[in-house]
Amino acid sequence: MIDFGFDKIALIGAVALIVIGPEKLPRVARTVGHLVGKAQRYVAEVKAEVNRSIELEELQKMKSQFETAARDVETSVRNEVNQASDALSQSWNDAAGSLGSGLAAGATENSTAWTPAPPAYQHPHKNWRLKRAAIPAWYKQREGVRRHVQSGAARVARFRPPGSTGGAK
Repeated sequence: MIDFGFDKIALIGAVALIVIGPEKLPRVARTVGHLVGKAQRYVAEVKAEVNRSIELEELQKMKSQFETAARDVETSVRNEVNQASDALSQSWNDAAGSLGSGLAAGATENSTAWTPAPPAYQHPHKNWRLKRAAIPAWYKQREGVRRHVQSGAARVARFRPPGSTGGAK
């Protein structure tokens, strides 16, 4: 960029004072200041846009690296699970085969496939009082949940403004 020292700026100011005149010099200086400010803002916007595009490219590269790493992990986990399930099914078949060979002569092939009975239904025994007690007191107070039984007259008396007698005279 152009290097302006104090002596060069003073020389430009003196020439501007002589050429433009003292009456128009403040207006011209203000206009020049506005133009210089706009130019600086424009340059700053361009720099920011370039930095954003560079950061975006870096983020896209990082995203692609993470995606490839995730795919690699997924394939390795899938391979391990497949190997484990194959080994389990092989050992299950071996165990079923050894059980099938030891059966009596009158047993059928379907009797070797043992399936456990589904578990019997059990009621969850949920207690609504316990559930209601699990809510914190501050939440109940904020939401207006009544914690104690109170009659309508007692509620009205509780919220009656002070100084009023309450009865018609």
